[in-house]
Formats: sequence, C-alpha cells, structure tokens
Amino acid sequence: MRYLHTMVRVSDLETSLDFYCNKLGLKEIRRKDVEAGRFTLVFLAAPGQEDVTIELTHNWDPEPYDEGRNFGHLAYEVDNIYETCQQLMDQGVTINRPPRDGYMAFIRSPDNISIELLQKGASLQKKEPWASMENVGHW
Repeated sequence: MRYLHTMVRVSDLETSLDFYCNKLGLKEIRRKDVEAGRFTLVFLAAPGQEDVTIELTHNWDPEPYDEGRNFGHLAYEVDNIYETCQQLMDQGVTINRPPRDGYMAFIRSPDNISIELLQKGASLQKKEPWASMENVGHW
C-alpha cells in the first residue's frame, strides 16, 4: 500500500489557491478540468515533496461546505514555527491555536479545513508573544 493524496473540497478555487500556494507555500503540481462531471482537480505539494499531494476538488455547481471538522486536519512540518506563524499572520491568516509550546499551531483554510503546523525536530524555546496568546475560534 502507498499513500497517494488527501482530497479537500473547496468552494472558491482561486481563494483556496491563494491560501494554499501564496500563503502556505505549496506548489501546483497538476490540474484537471472534468467538464462531464463539472469539477476541477488541482494537486498541490510542498516544495521537494511532490509525491505527497493534497487534491483540491472544486465542484462547479455551488454547494455549501460546513465546518470541515468531520475531515480532521492536514499537517505540515515547518523549519521555524514562530517565523511561519508570523508570516501567515502578516498575510492576514488567523492563528487559531498559537504555538505557545514552541511546537504546534493550528490555522484554517478559507473553507475551514484545520491545518496543523508542527515544528521540525524539538520544540523551540517558549517565547512571547506566542506563549501568552489565546486561542481564536476553534480548529
């Protein structure tokens, strides 16, 4: 058995691509428009990890997607949890669960998919303002 990808339905493809690519740093690997089924598939991956993808599925006919909590979350390892969270905040992304412990944070996509960010290796030393930040919403 081999892991292939994780699929996430998105309501607005351009908004989602801005989030996943421009803000989170993933790269588009391939795209497929399926006119008969009225949907678009876009595969994204972290640089250097093109064999581990997320599939964004955009159904052309609008349909509501609620909280996304039934999905769980995506998880990405980052080189510096504090720098990553600061860069995301500077781009208007809410840090729902700040990295108070120097190791783990949660954000949400435009469609409310939870994304866990984990510090590569050991936890970083606790530091402000992160150590005192409160949770925002839920993840």
